[in-house]
Amino acid sequence: MHVDHHPLVHDFPEDREALQRLRQENALFARQAEEYEALDKRICRIEDGIELLDDVSLQALKLSRVALKDELARQLKRAGGQCCGCGNGCGG
Repeated sequence: MHVDHHPLVHDFPEDREALQRLRQENALFARQAEEYEALDKRICRIEDGIELLDDVSLQALKLSRVALKDELARQLKRAGGQCCGCGNGCGG
């Protein structure tokens, strides 16, 4: 079974420049982006049957991937001057 990766540049194509800039200028963002990419690759290896893991643990990895992606998306929005989704209309 072929499993699609979820690289950040694929999921946020309109933010490609911001992704590159934040990876270079923000150590926390860079670390979280690397963690996300590694987690995504591991999930794909498991789903492809290359690496074995029980279903409960796989679901926990997927939840971690979603949480990381949400945090990275918030940082991208703040970097672009958009509201972070807090509901307060913060503008970034």
